[in-house]
Amino acid sequence: MRIGLIGTGRIGTFHARTLTAAPGVTEVLLTDADAARAAEVAAGLGATSVPSPTELLLTHGIDAVVIASATASHAGLIREAAEHGLPVFCEKPIALDLPGTMEALRTVEEAGSLLQIGFMRRFDAGYAAAREAVRSGSLGRLHTVRAMTSDPAPPPAAYLPLSGGLYRDCLVHDFDVLRWVTGREVVSVYAAGSDAGPAMFREADDVDTAAAVLTLDDGTLCTATATRVNGAGYDVRMELAGEKDQVAVGLDARTPLTSLEPAADTSRGTPWPGFLERFAPAYEAELTAFVQAVRGEAPNPCDGYEALAALRIAEACERSRREGRPVAMTDFGS
Repeated sequence: MRIGLIGTGRIGTFHARTLTAAPGVTEVLLTDADAARAAEVAAGLGATSVPSPTELLLTHGIDAVVIASATASHAGLIREAAEHGLPVFCEKPIALDLPGTMEALRTVEEAGSLLQIGFMRRFDAGYAAAREAVRSGSLGRLHTVRAMTSDPAPPPAAYLPLSGGLYRDCLVHDFDVLRWVTGREVVSVYAAGSDAGPAMFREADDVDTAAAVLTLDDGTLCTATATRVNGAGYDVRMELAGEKDQVAVGLDARTPLTSLEPAADTSRGTPWPGFLERFAPAYEAELTAFVQAVRGEAPNPCDGYEALAALRIAEACERSRREGRPVAMTDFGS
């Protein structure tokens, strides 16, 4: 199998390394807006560099494509690949708005092609165990879920206006995995945000810290929080509490959290530096799953409509934050 990869930034290079070692992949072809960077990455991995995405899609006989380029390019590349009958793996998001997302999904559906979205937490061992705990009934009736994503330092200021905001860019992972773990849908949200940190967030009309209360369709209450300024370190967790038991994902020696209880063990390891290190095995697993899906050996584990559902929740949270009121998901269609 010959796989083309568009985008050789940090995550794209990681994906390229994974693909070159993947069983059944015979060649990886790389392209990037920065052709020199693509050539350098390709040379280091024994892959092939291609001058442009259009040339990659049209003239190199690839069997599938992985999109890890800038967010603004995702929807157009998904449509172009689908029109040429190519299966696609794309990093989230499909697009930063609902119309752009739905247009891309229509093209994929009309072409009858495969689109897998990169929500890597679905492939993390901790989240998978949490899903099993909910589905097995070992927690009893689930009544509370607490999800959080805390970045140790803000992204570059130039990235913020292009990111879609904290709900769409960051908390969308929590929204997706919340649906996946619980098997339930969000029916309403009530969100707030703070831009009291670095000025670049106010300048980008974004917030550096956010919180949301989400109500699921069975009455379970969930909180989801995120921040770009968690100086203690990268911290991604989920806690699930039921009538019988409660469990946590992301709570281990590398969690940047210190108990102030006198009898507590306050020793801890070095926090994860960021998402790529924390979720490296999950990133590898999702691409393995993509290769299997392209080969017809397994179903698509995360199609584009899953991304649409998570984006709808993010859109509802953004509206709630701006308008200072609860928002029902029925406001955003089905």
